Amino acid sequence: MIPAYVPNSAAAVFGGGRPIDGGRNWRDGRRMLGDGKTWRGLFGGVLSGICIGMLQVVAEPYLGISVLTPTVVVCLAAGALLGDMVKSFAKRRLNKTRGEEWLIADQYDLVFGAFALLLLFNYAWVIATITPVILIWILILTPLLHRGANIIGYLIGVKDVPW
Repeated sequence: MIPAYVPNSAAAVFGGGRPIDGGRNWRDGRRMLGDGKTWRGLFGGVLSGICIGMLQVVAEPYLGISVLTPTVVVCLAAGALLGDMVKSFAKRRLNKTRGEEWLIADQYDLVFGAFALLLLFNYAWVIATITPVILIWILILTPLLHRGANIIGYLIGVKDVPW
């Protein structure tokens, strides 16, 4: 899951610039995604996830394991930020403001997005690799890592809120 965990933090570091939604509103009059979702953040985040994932692919033979493939790495990295964008779209429809905490959705959006792409592009890998025990560990570790990364991002000034 590391290639899925890295992109959100990296997007905060690389972010800024032109918003993905171009400042446009949805038919309900609210922004589609908001100023927090930028092209620089998207590309910087996905590329960071891919880089860390490819390092894992290269290191796996030396560790005596073989789990990740380049396709899996790209799905994890891109899916994490796509899941975050889908959540942001839903958040705007619910009239939640940028940075407002949305428990559960804020923590698991990256997991849902990553798994959605994996199921679409490499269903067999998901079935063969994500056992019930691994899924439980993902569900336990994700909110802990998410909160820790956000606190660090807040302390170093790349996030406005610590959640």
